This record gives sequence, structure tokens and C-alpha cells, in this order.
Amino acid sequence: MIDRLKRLGRWLIRLRSEIATTVGAFVLALIVGAILMIVSDTDVRSKFTYFFGRPGDALTASLDKVGGAYGALLAGSLGGYGPITETTAQAAPLICAGLGVGLAFRAGLFNIGGQGQAIWGAILAAWVGFALDLPPVIHLVVAILAGVIGGTIWGGLVGWLKAKAGAHEVIVTIMLNYIASGMLAYLLTTTAFQRPGRTDPISPEVDWFATLPRLAGGRLHLGFLLAIGAALLVWWLLERSTIGFAIKAVGANPSAAATAGMSVATTTMITMAIAGGLAGLAGVQAALAPSSNGLAVPLSVGLVGSIGFDAITVALLGRARPLGTVLAGLLFGALHAGGLAMQSQAGTPLTLTTVLQALIVLFVAAPALVSTVVPFLKARAGKEVVPTGGALT
Repeated sequence: MIDRLKRLGRWLIRLRSEIATTVGAFVLALIVGAILMIVSDTDVRSKFTYFFGRPGDALTASLDKVGGAYGALLAGSLGGYGPITETTAQAAPLICAGLGVGLAFRAGLFNIGGQGQAIWGAILAAWVGFALDLPPVIHLVVAILAGVIGGTIWGGLVGWLKAKAGAHEVIVTIMLNYIASGMLAYLLTTTAFQRPGRTDPISPEVDWFATLPRLAGGRLHLGFLLAIGAALLVWWLLERSTIGFAIKAVGANPSAAATAGMSVATTTMITMAIAGGLAGLAGVQAALAPSSNGLAVPLSVGLVGSIGFDAITVALLGRARPLGTVLAGLLFGALHAGGLAMQSQAGTPLTLTTVLQALIVLFVAAPALVSTVVPFLKARAGKEVVPTGGALT
């Protein structure tokens, strides 16, 4: 009983520290973003030329600029049912791909191939969606399964090469990203994928019955529920299954895991296959999610965007844990959704949201910097007492 209380105490201290660091990183990112907005705006910057004569003009202009931009960001992501559903739509693929990257992290693997895995998920899901004529419900299920299988094969190939040939997963995944992108570009020039009567690289439209159905209006669709279900599945896998125990053991110490009788090679292949399937599900969402007109966006070279690369930052921010990944995905989804409003309403470049994402990850990855910059966090860290009989790990 005493040991359980000690473990609980250490876990609560670690959780509080992680929350404080994440909040501090977010606040610092917003502050740096505000400074960038002020410096980059010509009108605001001009008022600082006579700051000592009339400081009120510069301060008022700065507050108006920053307040208007962040107000638009908040309104565009959380300001009503429509913006909230837009946030969920943007977050769903990030959550799925982030889970794939995070799961690989837990096994000591750096899966940079989420982009290629998502591309193959989108390719196969879209192909089933526009090429096959299946009954309702079955059509959607087959399309989703095809996309997940595509990502699983592409991710499993990485695990197989690492386990059997000793290839480094970072190099392999980077190369496979390029291969997947090139194959998508090639496929869109073939008769099997190119829309009849068109010469540009775009596929036919996905059948209505293969499109992820909307739920209760807005942009909320089945894909978001699939993302939450995937997070629950990953949590169960890591915390309640034998393979999950093996994944964490191999990630903590592969030599000790091998000594205990676990197959590091098999665990590596299984982990990368599951991670690829999760990233493939992100590609499914890109290919089958309903757009503003209710139809899925046709397959094209840029359909997947940078989902696989954004997933790395989502997994890092979420600490490679399912709940953290869901929250990080929602945060980045809100930044994506609100960034459009910030651009249209406040005239702030959309690229600033990318800068904010990068700053958040930068500060999260450097907790000592956050504790140094934010005195409150540093003071609280100094007051924390580790329970007797254990130390933080």
C-alpha cells in the first residue's frame, strides 16, 4: 500500500510538472508570436519611432494588433459550434498520425515516415472510394480498411528492414516518404487514377457512400470518432496487452528485453506495422473526410498536405501518450482552424500559426528553458519534494 502511494505521489508530481511546462511553453509561444506580429507590422512599427513622445499610440496599436489577431484565432477555432467542428476536423488526422509516431517513440523508434504512410492510406482509400461500386456502409468500411492496410504495409516494411537488415528507421522512413510522394504523382497520371477528360493530376470524385458521414452538422464527422477510438485502442494496447508491455520494455532497454526472452525484432516489426496503420488512418481521413460541400476532396498530389510531419510535433507535445496526443492534436487543429480566421479577419499571415506550433514544441522540448524564463515555474519546481523512498525518473 505504501509503495502504491509513493508511486502515485511520484506520478502526480511528474504530471504537474509536465502540465506546468506545457502551459508555460504555450504562453511563451504566444508572447513571442505577439512580438513577431508587432515587429512585422509596418503601421505598428512606425508608431514606435516617436514612442517617447507619445507612448500611448504605440501601445494602443500593439494591443489592437495582437488582440485582434489572437481574438480572431480564438473565434475561428472555438467561437461557436461551426468553428469547434472545424477544429475537430483539422485535429482528427493529426491525432491518428500522432498516435502512430508516438507509439513508435514508446518502442525507441523514430517514425518520420508518417507522411508516406498517410499518403498510401489516402491512395488506397480514395481508389476504393471512386473505383469500386459497393453497397452503402460496406463501401465506407472497405475504403477505411484499405487505407489502414496501405499504411500498415508501408510502416511494416520499415520495421522489417530494421529488424532483418539493420537499416536505420530514420533513413528508411525519409526515403520511403519520397517514394510514396513520387508514386502518388505517377499514379495520378495513369488511367486508373486520373479523372476522365482531365489532363491534370486529379482523381475522380469519391463516391458519396464512401465519404465519412457528418455528425450533427458542421464539419464534425465520423473521422473524429475514429481518431478517439484509435487513441483508446493505443491506450489499451500499451497498458493492457502483452505486446504493449513488450513495446515499452524494448523502448526502455532492448538488451534487457532480449535477455528476458522478448523478441526485439518481432516487436519492432509489429510496432512499425501498427504505427503505419495509424498513419494510414490519417490518410483515410484526408481522402474521405467531407469538405464544405459535403463531398470528399478528390485525390491530388497535395491532398495529404504535411500531416505526417505535423504528427511528429503532435507526438512530441503529447509526450507520446494517447491522451496527450489527443489534446495536442486538438490544440494544433485549433491553430489550423483559427489561423484561417486570423488571416482573413486580422490580416495576419497564416504562416504565423506554423511559427506558433514550432515555438510551442521548442519550449516543450526545453523544459529547463521554460523554468528559467518563467520564475513562477522555477519557484514551484524548487518547492517540490520527492516522497521518501524513491526518486523521479
